Amino acid sequence: MNWKSLFFTVLFLLAGVAVLVALTLRGPAPPAHRVYVNGSVLVMDEANTVAQALSTRGERIDEVGSTEQIMALVTDDTEVVDLHGRTLLPGFIDAHGHFPGSGLRVLSADLNSPPIGDKKEMADVLAAISAQAAETEPGDWVTGFGYDDTLLAEKRHPTRAELDAISTEHPIAVLHVSGHMLVANSAALKIVGIDASTPDPEGGVIGRRSGTMEPNGLLEENARITMLDQVQSASVVDAYRLFKSAADEYARMGVTTAQSGGVAPELASGLSWFSRLGVVPQRLVLFPWERDYGEDLLNGDYDPAQHTTDKFYVGPVKLVADGSIQGYTGYLSEPYFKPYHGDKDYRGYPSIDRDELFEQVAALHKAGYQLAIHGNGDASIEDILDAFEAAQASHPREDPRMILIHGQMAREDQIARMAALGVTPSFFTAHTWYWGDRHRDIFIGPQRAENISPSRWAQKYGVRFSSHLDTPVTPMQPLQAVWSLVYRQTVGGDVLGPDQRIGIMDALRAVTIDAAWQVFQDENRGSLEPGKLADLVVLSGDLLRDPFTMRELQVDLTVIGGATVYERR
Repeated sequence: MNWKSLFFTVLFLLAGVAVLVALTLRGPAPPAHRVYVNGSVLVMDEANTVAQALSTRGERIDEVGSTEQIMALVTDDTEVVDLHGRTLLPGFIDAHGHFPGSGLRVLSADLNSPPIGDKKEMADVLAAISAQAAETEPGDWVTGFGYDDTLLAEKRHPTRAELDAISTEHPIAVLHVSGHMLVANSAALKIVGIDASTPDPEGGVIGRRSGTMEPNGLLEENARITMLDQVQSASVVDAYRLFKSAADEYARMGVTTAQSGGVAPELASGLSWFSRLGVVPQRLVLFPWERDYGEDLLNGDYDPAQHTTDKFYVGPVKLVADGSIQGYTGYLSEPYFKPYHGDKDYRGYPSIDRDELFEQVAALHKAGYQLAIHGNGDASIEDILDAFEAAQASHPREDPRMILIHGQMAREDQIARMAALGVTPSFFTAHTWYWGDRHRDIFIGPQRAENISPSRWAQKYGVRFSSHLDTPVTPMQPLQAVWSLVYRQTVGGDVLGPDQRIGIMDALRAVTIDAAWQVFQDENRGSLEPGKLADLVVLSGDLLRDPFTMRELQVDLTVIGGATVYERR
């Protein structure tokens, strides 16, 4: 997903900053000494230690041990938290998402179908867009997000004509649940200059009305980029609402490090300001877009250090090599299971031409950047690994730690190559819950679906990995990511690939210490070892007692740098 220029046409007017400072500089401070006792403390160290208690001093972890050991540290000034058997573990780390994208709900129409939302028919989707239009000034953008054509009764996308029927006074753009396509009305298409004479861009497709070249409103992959750039602007007040909503949601879910995967310079500056002002208490990790920073990455004008603080880290440069399997834009080596538009040979397509991918990867790798490359289909993954292998052969680096984002259809031979190349995948394993039944029955068929997000293969070859939710593609629910790694159950109740299931502690590592390691931050977070930042979460029960019910647990306490940022009442 692309959040370029997100709500920062004019970045933080001085008056707006003054208001935000007044509202937010009263953030929580960590107590001088706090102890947590009588619990199940999952340290997430190399030995997967389970302790009973933990001590923090200021923003750092002090000691871990038995309740008796930690209680011996208590003085009159110590704050004591009795866990009463509850689980304490490192704060969840969002390995890949699009913060603050989940805050879109305060500004746009939520078009998700079950199990995320409630839209079951096209009429439900159109009604929600109509309601959004009724609340929007004529001429301003009307937006919606999260519709899923395969879950609607009609099994199709909205159309340009249907959106025109809602309004011709508003430009309208509604984003597919995958984030890799959208549908626009005539007013929106006119703004970006897309008409019957507009050719498909490289790595993108403009949908056409049957038998003509007239756009039907559907824009896939690179065809949607210009419109996204137009849509993503808003007032300072709306930007504050969006960031605050997302930050509050992540705190409720126990997320202590949030990730924004694919940012332009404007969004990077905005995230930096909101972090410094305290609107966003989470630590942030950013993946800058190669396409937005361009030559600045290579000519010396790019300086991530200008934003760096203890809560803000600009990490690997992001590229997108293909699209999404559920959007039929993922690039496969073999055709989709159910032919797309009747084409039995259709395999999707790359977002970046193979030769261009080789050039971009080589240049960025030579310049010393860590890379994070989106690849879903196995043909795309092959191109990515080929490009990275060539770059590494030309300019070897001891630990490049390239991140393969999603790696959804990675084959076993490709996992073996990742081990040899030092590539680390971040799996979107919750796909087995949200789309598993449809992957098996529609998109890739039973055999390939069994091995999506192949975490057991990764373990077999010694490949370290993380797990993510791609929020707002799916809700920020870290325990869903863990549960899916352990059980791989679909919404329909089937187990999709039992041989790819992993153990509970390994699954928890994928959203804590291994996620921190993936972006070179494991020395300061990701486990509850003495000296590390006191980023932690307390759950409402004992996670290890009955792991299958972990999704029923709630977050009771979220702590960042020793300070409580959320407490359930």
